[in-house]
Order: sequence, then C-alpha cells, then structure tokens
Amino acid sequence: MPMYAYEAFDNAGVPVHGKLEAEHEQVAIGRLRKMGYTVVDMAEVTESPLKKVLSGQRKVKIRDITFFSRQLAAMISAGIPLTRCLYTLREQSTNPALRSIVGEIARNVEGGMSLSESLRAYPNVFSPMFVDMIRAGEVGGAMEEMLKRLADQLERNKTLRDNIRAATFYPTVVVLFAFFVVLAMLLFVVPIFIGFFPPGTSLPLPTLIVMAMSNSLRAYWYIHILLFIAAVLGLRFYLASEAGKNMWERVKFRLPVFGDLLKKAAVANFSRTLSTLLAGGIPVLQALETAGPATGSRQITKAVQQTGVGLQEGRGIAMLLAKSGFFPPMLVNMVAIGEETGELSGLLGKVADFYEEEVATTTKGLTSLLEPVLLIVVGTIIGGMVIAIYLPIFTAITSTGF
Repeated sequence: MPMYAYEAFDNAGVPVHGKLEAEHEQVAIGRLRKMGYTVVDMAEVTESPLKKVLSGQRKVKIRDITFFSRQLAAMISAGIPLTRCLYTLREQSTNPALRSIVGEIARNVEGGMSLSESLRAYPNVFSPMFVDMIRAGEVGGAMEEMLKRLADQLERNKTLRDNIRAATFYPTVVVLFAFFVVLAMLLFVVPIFIGFFPPGTSLPLPTLIVMAMSNSLRAYWYIHILLFIAAVLGLRFYLASEAGKNMWERVKFRLPVFGDLLKKAAVANFSRTLSTLLAGGIPVLQALETAGPATGSRQITKAVQQTGVGLQEGRGIAMLLAKSGFFPPMLVNMVAIGEETGELSGLLGKVADFYEEEVATTTKGLTSLLEPVLLIVVGTIIGGMVIAIYLPIFTAITSTGF
C-alpha cells in the first residue's frame, strides 16, 4: 500500500506534517480532513528496494506486535498519556520498520486522529481484528484489557504457526537433502562410471536414463537453471492469481497427514479469533466478517460470508456453519450450545484450546511417523540410481559366469 507524506494545518492554524499509508491519494486526503486538517501538500513516498535493504528495514513480526501490545497496555494502566506511550515505544522498538510506523502513529494521534484510525492506515502490520479490538476499547473505555487480549491472541497464533512449521521442517530438510545428493551423483559420480563402459556397449534402459540425465545436466546446465527459475517464478505467479489461490486452497486440505493438520489449525485460528472479538464486545456480524479473513483460508472466509448473509436473515450461526460443510461437528455443536446459553465466546475459546492441543500433539508425533516413510522414499531414489549404475557390471559378471 502506498505511503504519502503530507503537509497541512490543523484547526488552530498550526502546521503539521507526517506520513500516512492509504489505498490512494484521495483516501489519504479524506482521512486528514476527517481529522480537521487543511491539506497543503501531499506526495507519494517512493523508496527503492536497495535503499530498504541498506537501511536495515525488515518485516514486522508477530512477536514485535505482541511486545508492542503488552507494553502499551502496561503504560496505559500506569496512567501515562497515549501520545507519550507511543513515543516511548518508538524509542524502545528494536525493529526499524515498527519504530518508523509507531512514530507516524504517534504524530497522527497527537494531531487528533484516534488510535484505531491511525493503526488502520497500516493493514500490513495491524490486522483488521487488531484495529477492531482497539476501536472497541476506545468506545468502551477498556483499552488496557483489549490490548492484553490482543497480546494473548497473537501469542497463541504464533504458537500455532510454530507448530505447523515444526511439522513441515523435517520433511522439507529430508527432501532437500535427497535432491542435492541425487544432483551430486548425477554431476560427479555417474560420469566416472560412464568412462568404464566402452563405446557401443549395450546398456540396460535404467542405466541409459541415468546417463542421459547426467550428460544433459553437465552439458546444458545453464538451460536447466533457467528452466528451474522459470518454473519457480511461474508457480509463484500462478499461486498469486485467483485461480492459483483457489487451487491451492483445495489441494492443501486434502494432502495426506498435513491436510488434516492444516484444517485443524485453521479451525483453531478461526475459533480463537472469533472468541477474542466477541469477548471484546464486537457485534457478532462484524466479528464474523473479521474472523474469517484472519485465518488466511479462502474456504473459511467464503463460509463465514455466507453465514453473515444468513445471519441477517434471522437464521442461527450453528446451522449456517454446518451447512458450509467445512467446519467439524464439534465446533458446530459448541456454537449451537453457545447460542442457546449466551456463552458463545467462552465455548469458542474451549474449541480453540482443543484444536490447538490437537495440532501440538499431532506435530510432536508427526516426525516419528514420517521418518521411516521419508527414509524409504529417499533410499528408493538413491538406491535406484546406484542399481542403475551398477546394473551393467552385474550383467557382465552374470553373462561371463563369474
């Protein structure tokens, strides 16, 4: 999202300046006018990727936002004015990107903009859920409580992501290891054995295939590199498209072992986010609209959008979630009980606890489950290549009677 630098005058005629992130220039001007500013000049801030790298700017991570939330809650509870809290947190931040953003937010708040509106200008850092919770805290006068809940939510999200990464780390390492071993054999080992076979020797088909792969890699290595880069870039562009995102969404939840794990993680994330929003006083419809996209799952987002439409028509949440066919019966039943008892937020929290524990337990046992399978696969690939190389020698020995 573009960043705009502005110069303006407030209601008292005092000149103010700062930066604001917005979809386009007119949106930025509209936000400043709502703050009571008279805009004098505005220009989009452009910064080259090289400059970003040299300046040490890096992505704002979940732990940075968690620390920001907890520190801000502690300072507000101590009675420190909000603008002073923000300027202090700017100085304490070790992340250059977050330090710059907090500084801009502090200036916007000092100029009369609410904290939630200031945060909304940075959607890549502060999620809609974060902004909505802050807005609820401003309206209800419970900013400290909302910030603590947000910090807890972010910590649970990080734990969930770490568990998923832990589950995929071992298979990724093994597959990469197998790839580089096969590549090394084709480039350095196979050529040595090729020299042992006199020209015109009749060789088995597996050996011919391995030799052809080796010769192709050694003679046309630059073409293989270009094809690899083109394939990676093409896959990335496709997955970034609407069709690619829909395809990946369908595939990932059907993957053996990992599909069920990813689905449980998405359900846990949805339940936890919705529980946090409802506990923060966010209306059910608005909470659903925020919780769906927060999971990152297009299927959940679509199901929640349909649930929102049905909710406006007077139908129950549980029935609508069940109709989507995505959510497990446990979640649907707990939502139904929560609607009847008025304890929807608490029961959703229990559902989230259950599925988060399921994900943690599954990831702990996944390595021991996948280890023998991956060893067999890698052993088959490497062993197949070795057999293909030695097969002519075995054939020659057998044919001579030794």
